[in-house]
Amino acid sequence: MTNARAVALVLLLLLALPMLGSAWGAMLTLWSPSAWQDLLTDPQTLSALGLTLWTGLLASALALLISAWLLSHTFPGPGWPPLVRVLSPLLALPHAAFAIGLVFLISPSGWLLRALSPWASGFEAPPAWSTTQDPWGLGLVLVLVAKEVPFLLWAAATQLQRPDVAQRCARELQIARSLGYTRSAAWRCVLWPQLVARLRWPLLAVLMFSLSVVDMALVIGPTSPPTLSVLAWQWLQDADPARNAQGAAAAWLLTAVVALAATLIWWLANIQHWRTRLTQGLRGKPLRHRHEVTWRYALLLPYLAVMLALGVGSVAGIWSFPKLWPETLTLQAWQTVASSRNTLTSTLTLALASALVALCWVVAWLEWAPKRWQAAMQRLVFLPLVLPPVLWVLGLHKLALQTGLDASWAGVTLAHTLAAVPYVLIALSPSYTGFDPRLRQLSATLGHARLVFLWRVKWPLLRAALACAFAIGFAVSVAQYLPTLFVGAGRITTVTTEAVTLAGGAQRTLTAAYAWLQWLLPVLVFALTAWLGQPRRYTRSQKNGAEITNSCNS
Repeated sequence: MTNARAVALVLLLLLALPMLGSAWGAMLTLWSPSAWQDLLTDPQTLSALGLTLWTGLLASALALLISAWLLSHTFPGPGWPPLVRVLSPLLALPHAAFAIGLVFLISPSGWLLRALSPWASGFEAPPAWSTTQDPWGLGLVLVLVAKEVPFLLWAAATQLQRPDVAQRCARELQIARSLGYTRSAAWRCVLWPQLVARLRWPLLAVLMFSLSVVDMALVIGPTSPPTLSVLAWQWLQDADPARNAQGAAAAWLLTAVVALAATLIWWLANIQHWRTRLTQGLRGKPLRHRHEVTWRYALLLPYLAVMLALGVGSVAGIWSFPKLWPETLTLQAWQTVASSRNTLTSTLTLALASALVALCWVVAWLEWAPKRWQAAMQRLVFLPLVLPPVLWVLGLHKLALQTGLDASWAGVTLAHTLAAVPYVLIALSPSYTGFDPRLRQLSATLGHARLVFLWRVKWPLLRAALACAFAIGFAVSVAQYLPTLFVGAGRITTVTTEAVTLAGGAQRTLTAAYAWLQWLLPVLVFALTAWLGQPRRYTRSQKNGAEITNSCNS
């Protein structure tokens, strides 16, 4: 136990030092009365704050409702496993790439209006409609909901895929339905109160992301005024020190808004009146037979449309409106992407290194840290999820400057690793903590050391979960925009920074190529990890592990 505590202490220091250093660096920007005065007197602040609350709260509420509805109609049943299988490619698509693809679809010159023009609209030129970057932020809400629903479903799947939890939930639902509850009422009364308690951190991450997203808001969000996070980011990039301080104050204001919104929602969720209303069932209604609907197709459809729009847009040459298909096709954009070897190399090396380091830290933490340590340090681990990105990267930048890691590969890797650790922990924790402890006891009775048990029994049996967690960390790293741009000081470019930068220009084909590559890299890693996670026959080196497993089962 002493050795385990020592390992856990080292792991804690490895994570806590950069985390707390970044938080302290952000705290140093708080005390500037002139910056706060400039922020409060700026005519854009109030409008940007209202727009942030409107888009963030609406997107979070819609994502939660849609996720709960999909869960209640698929689990348990034949539609649940296919839905879980399609979540990996959906999560692999970075937020910025999805926003760029949606712009290609719904913009006035986009594919949807081109498809409808011959029959419905009859436009010969793109209309002056605000379908993207609209002043109400509806386009931003749409893209936020589309990206947050798969994340919430994935977070729920990490809990419901545990065999013990899945069997218990299925039995409880069956009992509720035998008592006369409808399927939706049984879900609302029995499973949802249990599941939502396990999804507190993912729900908080969704709320924080909706209120403080920057890259998606730059692509598809309103511009006059923008959201508060974009406004803070613009001020932080200004050459005037006073504007920089005003941007830091805006980041802190955004943090206070996120904390207040999260506290208010948490308080409302715990009011007994609302809990009673939520868990009231609808009894006495006959249970109607309902065909299982393949909801995965409805969830996949917008993603397939976005990827198709990006794919065609990346090879489009001359494409006059309102023609549905480009008049000429060209590979010039892809040739440009292929020639950007430094961008591709930095993207892959950063993602592989940060995902591997995050996975190793999470595995070591779950294996050696005492249970009460894990519960106590959970808030520190999830700090990047609950702090607005503009404030988080501000602290990271100051930490990188103090340690000499600014504009270096190591500094950006550290930033990506800190961002990936919470997601890897969410992905791996249910499977790792739910592992049958009897296997360890049987291994010890056969005379095997702990490392032998881990190498031959536990980790091979958790191969699929470990591979999925690594793929999640890889996708998180690829999607990082603000840490790469801020900590890297513009000297380290990735496909994400290139795609978001090009999204504001006129090079549509090159933008589409980089955005499509943003999705392709994580998808390839997800496919590889899915193949590695498939069940295989035991090798001779795993014979002892098989004997232990069979002994436990018998």
